[in-house]
Amino acid sequence: MDEPTIGLHERDNERLLKLLKQLRDYGNTLIVVEHDERVILSADHLVDIGPGPGVKGGTIVKSGDMPAVLKQPAGKSLTIDYLTGKEEIELPGRRRDKDKGSIKIIGASSNNIKNLDFEVPLGRFVCITGVSGSGKSTLVENIFSRNVQKRIGGFNNLENISKIFGTEYVKRIIEIDQSPIGKTPRSNPATYTGVWAPIRDLFSMLPEAQERAYGKGRFSFNRPGGRCEACEGAGMKIIEMHFLPDVLVKCDVCHGKRFNKETLEVKYKGKNIAEVLDMTVDEAYELFSEIYQITDVLKVLKEVGLGYIKLGQSATTLSGGEAQRIKLSKELAKPMARNVVFVLDEPTTGLHYEDVKMLLEVLQKLVDKGNSVIVIEHNMHVIKTADYIIDMGPEGGSGGGKIIATGTPEEVVDVKKSHTGKYLKPYLTK
Repeated sequence: MDEPTIGLHERDNERLLKLLKQLRDYGNTLIVVEHDERVILSADHLVDIGPGPGVKGGTIVKSGDMPAVLKQPAGKSLTIDYLTGKEEIELPGRRRDKDKGSIKIIGASSNNIKNLDFEVPLGRFVCITGVSGSGKSTLVENIFSRNVQKRIGGFNNLENISKIFGTEYVKRIIEIDQSPIGKTPRSNPATYTGVWAPIRDLFSMLPEAQERAYGKGRFSFNRPGGRCEACEGAGMKIIEMHFLPDVLVKCDVCHGKRFNKETLEVKYKGKNIAEVLDMTVDEAYELFSEIYQITDVLKVLKEVGLGYIKLGQSATTLSGGEAQRIKLSKELAKPMARNVVFVLDEPTTGLHYEDVKMLLEVLQKLVDKGNSVIVIEHNMHVIKTADYIIDMGPEGGSGGGKIIATGTPEEVVDVKKSHTGKYLKPYLTK
């Protein structure tokens, strides 16, 4: 199973674990790819791969029976460091509580939510929590985001609610989901984040390019002139297969480099444009260290934990979590406006402890700059760092749709009806 806990609350994780253990006890073998702490600690045997992501990984850094592995030195295993407490996602020093306005919604009704009134404070890091199916996505997407967007855009035809107040405090609302940054192999992190434009500018200004009268367009793989025409700059060719899915094969003319021979003769610090596309963010950051128009974008990608991805990596090979963080980095690289609401739905899907830690640092920076971050989340390490929680439930489906608890994590754990509060309590003492 590949991350079976995605979208599950800790209460539901507990139920899932019981089923997994039953399957094992019946004499079966279970191999689970997972980041969830409870699942990892429940395993009989651990295989930890690293030591880093992407090109920095691919090695088994720890393997063995779980109890024995936890007693051994961690070595290069970040997973063991977090499981044993050597590394941790720390609680914030304080919870933001200054009143910066709020969005108030009256008479919300959609799916299992019936005639609900609620308030979302602004200028804080807000977590929407609750068991699976309790109405979190409905509350945020169908009710909150949709109507705030409409009111900001000057439209008065509200959906699923009677009234909304407080939108005058918000300039923009940005939803950052895990959908791909592009649907074709041509789309990549360099083009999506906008860093490709200053890189092409730089190459067009190099002495050799000037001598040959190469403009910026020469270094585009989407335009004729500098690209390989055999594959039209894709670096790959599609082989149509009868009765089978199409197959992508490396171009036999440019060998995947996307550009023609003459274009590749122009080099910056010994690297041609194709070699730049094949660099990781970390490598490119070093290469272009003196050019702030490029490094400003690359620095943000590094900050969200994506230093390992390649600039020209096909969008179709990026995970949902990677795509989401690339979108986040694109917003962070822009001149930051205040009073923007960022909405993320389970941004920790597919993320390791270390990735979660870096993501949280970025999200907290957004709030520190005068914005609001609203996150639908089940990860207790994220929930414990929130300024404010809106906990839904008490159950899923028709048994949900209600707000069970609101307030700081410390206040939510005191609400007996809250399943989130029950599982969150131990995390507030770690």
